[in-house]
Amino acid sequence: MSVTAVQVNRYDHITIISADLPATRRFYVDLLGMDEVPRPAFGFPGLWFQVGEMQIHVTQESEEAGQAGWGDRGVKITPRGHHLAFEVDNCEDAIEALLAEGVEIASPLQTRPDGIKQVYFYDPDKHLVELFSN
Repeated sequence: MSVTAVQVNRYDHITIISADLPATRRFYVDLLGMDEVPRPAFGFPGLWFQVGEMQIHVTQESEEAGQAGWGDRGVKITPRGHHLAFEVDNCEDAIEALLAEGVEIASPLQTRPDGIKQVYFYDPDKHLVELFSN
């Protein structure tokens, strides 16, 4: 067993930048079912969402925070680019709900070599999100 300089204890959060906090809240809370959780009284606007022990910290687009979204990074195969991934009970049902809400699908339903089904779509700021299920 190798010795490491630092041993992390758990995954805590990712931060994304949003141009429209209410639209981002609707997407992650109302559509994806995450919980909005209390956020410290920072001197800048933002929101925190949680599912299980994982959080998404959302910061309002600004000169200090930068532009919303991840932008075009030249990705040729969508699933290989930067993305967030969440497990759901049933990808097919999730796709129907996404389409009913007008969400842009980035890569249609596919099955990985291990049998897991997955779909990729965009949040309001073009952050790529994956849903997967058995």
